[in-house]
Amino acid sequence: MNNEVSGRLHKAASSFRWSMAAEKPGSGASPALGTASFVNVLQHNPKEVSKLMKKAMFSLLAVFALAALASAQLTGVSQDNSETTDILGAHLGYGRGCVMCHAPHSGAGGNNVKTADTTSGDYALWGQDLTPLYGQTLNFGDGGTFPVTLPAAGTITSAHDANTVVLFCLSCHDGNLAKVGMMKGKTVETLPIVGGNAPTLLGSDGTVAGNYENDHPVGATALVSCGPPYQWDCTGGGATKVVMSGPNSTQFGKNYDFGVIKNLAQIGTNVNAVTCTTCHNQHSQNIYTSTAATPGFYKTMFFLRGYYNPTTGGNNAAQFCRQCHGGEANESNGQYNVLTN
Repeated sequence: MNNEVSGRLHKAASSFRWSMAAEKPGSGASPALGTASFVNVLQHNPKEVSKLMKKAMFSLLAVFALAALASAQLTGVSQDNSETTDILGAHLGYGRGCVMCHAPHSGAGGNNVKTADTTSGDYALWGQDLTPLYGQTLNFGDGGTFPVTLPAAGTITSAHDANTVVLFCLSCHDGNLAKVGMMKGKTVETLPIVGGNAPTLLGSDGTVAGNYENDHPVGATALVSCGPPYQWDCTGGGATKVVMSGPNSTQFGKNYDFGVIKNLAQIGTNVNAVTCTTCHNQHSQNIYTSTAATPGFYKTMFFLRGYYNPTTGGNNAAQFCRQCHGGEANESNGQYNVLTN
């Protein structure tokens, strides 16, 4: 509590004490009024008692108001999914902030991480040690049928290449090969409806060490394509970006949005690969900024790129996945007027 607030509290408390001990019948006040005279006031002058009680109550209210002010000044930011939380949420690193991932000077060395990597921090000012992950092949999704070979040391040419993004994310979220950087291994948010927390270390999730087969496919073979019966009525593919131009996908864009489709990554000349940041906006844990037909800010969870709030009892969690999985969307099945809620 700062000195100014402390002084106000002391002054208000002193005023309260004088109100209780210094009033006398008639006008004016006397600091010499003793206990006997005070009792006499209570017994013989109801109006003076009323005045005294009003003044006392006013002083008490002033004390409580100042105490509330002092409390408000001490309010901090917690790591939850409330509207008062910094949008970085868990990526604030328990107060460490942006430098947890991006070291403004000297790469991993700027974060006091020892590494022999001569290119440390050259891309995205990345401040974690990548050497344990360089060149590793990890098998993602569907029994490991989506292998990802991470860039070898010295071969990174873009921070936006899909496999490079996976490399960066795993430098904190692996927990098997890479050293955990200020990670506690579980989400700070509880799982909606069912409760509990989800693991955040993909290679150390409580199953077999180094298991990525139960994680969503990413990388060069995790491509979003167009066409029936399971995908959107979109155009594009390969070196051409996907454009949601058909009647079904266009209507879906009005009913929801395409935060994911707009963030497909590049592998070589292919610009339609799924990577970690396709589905997750690492810079905003609880707010999604929509640029759809009805722009606005919507609640989300787990850094997801879309309105995602299962506690509403609506369909917004399903809508998030349908951004890519168009065959399961309402619009692809003749339901054009099911709004997101």
